Amino acid sequence: MTNITTHLRKMTTSLEGGNRATYQLPLIHILESNGSVSINEWVGQRIKIQFSGNIHCVATGKKVNKTYGEGLSYDAFLTSPLSCPSIVNPELSRIHEGIALRDFEWEQKHHNQPHYVYLSRTSSIKVGVTRSTNLLSRWIDQGATEGIRLAETPYRQLAGKIEVMLKDHIADKTAWQSMLKGECSDNLSLLEKKNQLLDFFPEELYTFVDDHDLIQTIEYPTLQLPSKPKSIKLDTTPEVEGRLMGIKGQYWLLDKDRVLNIRAHAGYEVSLQRS
Repeated sequence: MTNITTHLRKMTTSLEGGNRATYQLPLIHILESNGSVSINEWVGQRIKIQFSGNIHCVATGKKVNKTYGEGLSYDAFLTSPLSCPSIVNPELSRIHEGIALRDFEWEQKHHNQPHYVYLSRTSSIKVGVTRSTNLLSRWIDQGATEGIRLAETPYRQLAGKIEVMLKDHIADKTAWQSMLKGECSDNLSLLEKKNQLLDFFPEELYTFVDDHDLIQTIEYPTLQLPSKPKSIKLDTTPEVEGRLMGIKGQYWLLDKDRVLNIRAHAGYEVSLQRS
């Protein structure tokens, strides 16, 4: 029997054996880190999740009734670099010009550095942008089964401009239900899709095309995928019990087709039991 009390955060991820996704759940008391626990070994076991009713902002620790963005209080959502507009819309970043939208040091560290434009296979083949140091984690967080690099840029805004340019030709969002079911609406290989999209690159951007054509495959610790995923919200269902059938993206897949988005519950205080 394992008993844990923590304030939820996005699981940290890595690849083992070349393509096996592994998950660690950070153990947090409000803002204080107390290590982490491996979640892969929980798959197949019965677990119980109990929400205490307490939610604390992940940026300030302030107790709140609801969160905005990923675990932020309303005030923090308006001011924190964790909800900087250039996170969702990379093309808005101007830190490479010395202009910060929220926090100069944070944006220098996270946005004024090399970025990849990538393709990943989720519910379809989609385009996205991430820091070059964050590529594998980004794919795992999305529940992607494959990924390939499309372009590499020296800063975030330029990667965002390439993404915007391609949005007329490819999806940039994931349908989470289809992703969890393992359904993909596009049967092309990622390399075929990459070569198609290169036809739309103007000459001035072609120099940023990444000629690294390796397709990274990703396998998830799952016993069974849901056929009709039903999302659990801890606000309305504060106690959840059942068998953990797998982990994909940032979702825990429970029996009876129930799924819990861990990332969406950042800041929630829960007790976790497994047996």
